[in-house]
Amino acid sequence: MFRLTLAACAAHAAILVPAVAHAAEEDANIWLAQTATADLGGDMVLWLEAQERFTNDASRLGQLLVRPAVGYKLDKTTTVFFGYAYVMTDPVGPVRTNEHRVFQQLSFRVAGNGKGVTVTGRTRLEQRFLEEQPGTAWRLRQQLRVTAPLSGKVRAVAWTEPFIGLNQTGFQRSGLGLWRNFAGVAVPLGKRFTLEPGYLNQYVVRGGPDRIDHAASLTIAANF
Repeated sequence: MFRLTLAACAAHAAILVPAVAHAAEEDANIWLAQTATADLGGDMVLWLEAQERFTNDASRLGQLLVRPAVGYKLDKTTTVFFGYAYVMTDPVGPVRTNEHRVFQQLSFRVAGNGKGVTVTGRTRLEQRFLEEQPGTAWRLRQQLRVTAPLSGKVRAVAWTEPFIGLNQTGFQRSGLGLWRNFAGVAVPLGKRFTLEPGYLNQYVVRGGPDRIDHAASLTIAANF
């Protein structure tokens, strides 16, 4: 039933899916996220994030992510972050994995002033470590995000983010590994909170059949 509900969203977002030659398996997900940004004084900021991803027709918790980071504002529109992420992945069949990441990130504005149509970017370099697996996997993620006013303070949101493996290990292939695309809205809830519901499409490149995840996504963001 949940898969059928997301099918309509998937049809509208089909243009966002990267073109891949061979057929892919499909799954319906629910992705929940909670983020918080806090001013530490001066030009320092704290970023906290948690995500819960329900997979297999949204029937089970397939992935849990916790990601704190500390940032330094280079100017009003550019911030550099250094952070850590823990990711628990529990797929059906294969053994559960525990992943640790160290990352460096640059968040910046490309165009606009935040009131009209605004384009922002996020470049993230990750060093990935899997428990009981040798090697360090280097991965580059590049997000491009567009927002535009809709009605009142509600804004339309769309973004795209490919994940590129920079080397090959026992748990990462080099080249394109993931591609995520999102379309939704940002709804302010008072001065400090924003709710961002929408549809997220994730294309996973694998050795066998690739996988497409159709996710109902809901993020609540706090700014202190």
